[in-house]
Amino acid sequence: MSAILHQINDGIATITLNRPEVYNAFNDAQSYELQDALKQAEKDPAVRVVVLTGAGKAFCSGQDLKASMEAGTRNLSESLHKRYNPIIRAIRNMPKPVICRLNGVAAGAGCSLALACDMIIASETASMIEIFINIALVLDSGSSYFLPRTVGYHRAFELATKATKLSATEAQQLGLVNKVVKPEELDSVVQAEATFYANAPTKAIAMMKKMLTKGMTENLDTALDYEAYCQEIAGKTEDNAEGIKAFIEKVTPVFKGR
Repeated sequence: MSAILHQINDGIATITLNRPEVYNAFNDAQSYELQDALKQAEKDPAVRVVVLTGAGKAFCSGQDLKASMEAGTRNLSESLHKRYNPIIRAIRNMPKPVICRLNGVAAGAGCSLALACDMIIASETASMIEIFINIALVLDSGSSYFLPRTVGYHRAFELATKATKLSATEAQQLGLVNKVVKPEELDSVVQAEATFYANAPTKAIAMMKKMLTKGMTENLDTALDYEAYCQEIAGKTEDNAEGIKAFIEKVTPVFKGR
């Protein structure tokens, strides 16, 4: 059985972590298969938006500790550089929106995986927990970057050092989650959001994604210059011409991501 399921429909690539018997915990195979799936989604011009989710009751429970024990002594730094960090970079560098369909618990590296996405839509039954401290490890897979930038240092310190489990609603209140919906509504809401982005001017959105990421660390002058640079590029796209034409003619624009 493949550790990752990958399907494309109407411009939407859905990538599903597929180890439900261990709450989609990462072993080597799943981490490398996810890297490959993300690379395929980036390269495929038919893909306009990516949905990342988990099979079964969980989103992702982090590293499969049993698999790690069976593998013997592991260099954790090497594991991060080869297995997890390429996944996080692939999501953040993806020139397309990545939506997290948070169907259940996101723990440890699974929490980092969710936080790396551009939008998180969560079931009421979902939860998030930075569980590393419970086995005397530290934040990894980008959580030390994403968490304080979203909730601030003091709350991030508490969540990280106490492994505080957040319900979907609590995560939304802290700004970690965009929407919380009833379990039976999760698919339809995610589909609606994904369809919106599949029909959006994705070249502009790709640049906005870069701008917002840079904007979290750059000073104002640098941000202003980068905005001007990106706006010049956006102004020469087919989608920009289509948007202006549709505005003048008072019709709905048909964006093609070009």
